[in-house]
Amino acid sequence: MSVEAIILITIFILNFIFLFTMVMAERKQPNTILSWFVVLTFLPVIGFVLYLLFGGGLSLRTRRLINRRKRYTSDYYKFVSWQRVNFKALKAQNEKYDYAYDLINFIKSDDNCAFTTDNKVEVFTSGEEKIEHLKQDLKNAKSSINIEYYIFADDKVGKEIMNILLEKAKSGVKVKLIYDSVGCLGTPRRFFRKLKRYGGEVAEFFPPFIGIRLINLKINYRNHRKIVVIDGKIAYTGGINIRDDHMGMVKKVSPWRDTHIRIEGRAVWDLQNVFFNDFRCVKKERLDAKKLVEEGYFVQDSLMSKGDVGVQIITCGPESNDRNIEDAYIKMINLAKKRVYIQTPYFIPDETFIKAVILAKKSGVDVKIMIPKKPDKKFVYYVTLSYIKRLLDVGVDVYLYKGFIHSKTILVDDLAVAIGTCNMDNRSFALNFEISAVLYGKDFVNKNKKIFCQDMENSELFTTQTYKRRFLSSKFAQAILRLFSPLM
Repeated sequence: MSVEAIILITIFILNFIFLFTMVMAERKQPNTILSWFVVLTFLPVIGFVLYLLFGGGLSLRTRRLINRRKRYTSDYYKFVSWQRVNFKALKAQNEKYDYAYDLINFIKSDDNCAFTTDNKVEVFTSGEEKIEHLKQDLKNAKSSINIEYYIFADDKVGKEIMNILLEKAKSGVKVKLIYDSVGCLGTPRRFFRKLKRYGGEVAEFFPPFIGIRLINLKINYRNHRKIVVIDGKIAYTGGINIRDDHMGMVKKVSPWRDTHIRIEGRAVWDLQNVFFNDFRCVKKERLDAKKLVEEGYFVQDSLMSKGDVGVQIITCGPESNDRNIEDAYIKMINLAKKRVYIQTPYFIPDETFIKAVILAKKSGVDVKIMIPKKPDKKFVYYVTLSYIKRLLDVGVDVYLYKGFIHSKTILVDDLAVAIGTCNMDNRSFALNFEISAVLYGKDFVNKNKKIFCQDMENSELFTTQTYKRRFLSSKFAQAILRLFSPLM
């Protein structure tokens, strides 16, 4: 028997083992298993490589490391624990949010989701606006900067932010930075090394074990979060990375529309906790909770009332079998009586999510979904349109933003609005490490409703007739790519 034949037989056997493992050992969605079955059966050699890179689950050791979540202050832990036990008392104390307690209680069932009511929240709808505020806050930092981004590019904007971090580190401010290995494929590691030389701590999330980023068995699991916490008092999260095209500087996807928020108040502690859990995971070291408090990462000033916006911070990731963010979004849609407004660059949901949207529309809810007219990933856009077709058929209003909309938001009635890093697709719900802020307060929600309506003025209605006028090549691409949508 030739060497080639032995290799092929070995690959076929391994493919069978992978398929058996997916069915018996891993808790993948049935549609995901079927997609991998097609890949491994009809593309045995290529499929073998693809599965190694994109199909394998996280190791038990990695899951345990990530799941060892900590509350880094005893006061905060007591606060969260008290909320779980004394929910009725909490409800009585905050009658202003009585209308939303069904949703609040649902999200609170995850012990990482405290409900805080004393937050000041600013909304940014462009990269330029967000970056200018961020630069100013970074320059004013006195003790610490914790910064975590999926993409931190070595371009004009990236250099501006990095130069500020270098100056602050040089002046004695404690700077900790996490960047994602896949998101920063185009950013050379030397870009971050200077920060280390100035005393900053830099961590690469899921780095490859042999140093080559493209050869990484965890390449499918990406830290898509964007978090900044300054002096333990100010926090940022949302959809905007540190990259020129997010500022609208790249004509291909311009104008770029995004949503980001700046928070002051008790919710800052939630974001700080998420950051330190990620930092502990990537550094693979224990963190002294008492020391973190002493060093000013959790300051009592954040517990003082800054505003009147209610906030719950939700996270999700591949270490868990629960899709916390997707579950929260579905619950929001199920509670809708008047309206559901969704903005997302990619719409490739599972059947449960799309069914919730359809049922809301059939129940008389005004459902509007906004996606880009100028996609940044053509193949993902084709799949998005194939899912949009089902919504058009039941009367959902679909808008194409005249540019690229990267905003990840969902707004329901006067109930709540969710703003974060999570796209409405399987990758974000199940494979990426994501974060979303669910925000309460009728005035705040109404403000975001007005933002959506303003975006509608810069959009065009996508109709069934428009969908039917697609080129034959587009129809073919959609049909093929949809088979692999659970893997995207």
